[in-house]
Amino acid sequence: MASALRRAILGHVRVPVSNGSKLLTPSWIRSMSSHDDHLEKSQVVDRILDIVKSFPKVDPSKVTPEVHFQKDLGLDSLDNVELVMAIEEEFKLEIPDKEADKIDSCALAIEYVYNHPMAS
Repeated sequence: MASALRRAILGHVRVPVSNGSKLLTPSWIRSMSSHDDHLEKSQVVDRILDIVKSFPKVDPSKVTPEVHFQKDLGLDSLDNVELVMAIEEEFKLEIPDKEADKIDSCALAIEYVYNHPMAS
C-alpha cells in the first residue's frame, strides 16, 4: 500500500535534482518552505522610495511613502506603467496587469510587494 502511494505521488512530482554539482530548487518549493526569508517592510519601503526617487520626471524631495504618482508627482499613466515595471525588475516578480493598474502610489506599491510571497 505504501509503495503504491509513493509511486502515485512521485508519478506527479517533477523536481530537478541537480545541475552538475549545484542543487536546483524549484520556486514553488521556496513558497512552501518553513524558512521565512520574506523581506522586512522597511526594506521594501526603502527600495520602492529609491525607485521612485530615481525616476527621471520626479523631484526626489517630494517622494514619501504616502505619495500618489499622478496627484502628487504629476506623472501620467505611461509613467505609472514604467514605475511598476521598475518595481517588478527590482523585486524579481511579475505583477499581473489587473493588479498593476491599481498601483498608483508608493503606499500601494509597498503593500503589494510586501505581501507578495515571491518578492526578493
